[in-house]
Amino acid sequence: MAKDPLEEAGLHFDELNKLRVLEPEVSQQTTELKEECKDFVDKVGQFQKIVGGLIELVDELAKEAETEKMKAIGARNLLKSVAKQREAQQQQLQALITEKKMQLERYRIEYEALCKVEAEQNEFIDQFILQK
Repeated sequence: MAKDPLEEAGLHFDELNKLRVLEPEVSQQTTELKEECKDFVDKVGQFQKIVGGLIELVDELAKEAETEKMKAIGARNLLKSVAKQREAQQQQLQALITEKKMQLERYRIEYEALCKVEAEQNEFIDQFILQK
């Protein structure tokens, strides 16, 4: 079978009888590839939208987690300060108890000394009354 002189020159007629440089098969493959590329670009666009939404959601969750973290740190610091205040108050009360015990001991010694003085004075009065 003899080849058409136009085909030998690389020129072809399509189904609409238009003169084309590409072979019909290559032209059809090119069209299919173009459609597949368009579908791929559309799917990539949808994927980017989905990923964008996911990134926004993750950012929002990260902000909420950071806020909760700061609240937890604040509560922990408050708890530590309350514990330190209680410890300081306990030390103050312990010092006050020690001071009051020492004061009680001084009063007890003073009381015993005064009782002894009273007893001596009563004895002196008794002796003085008996001598008269």
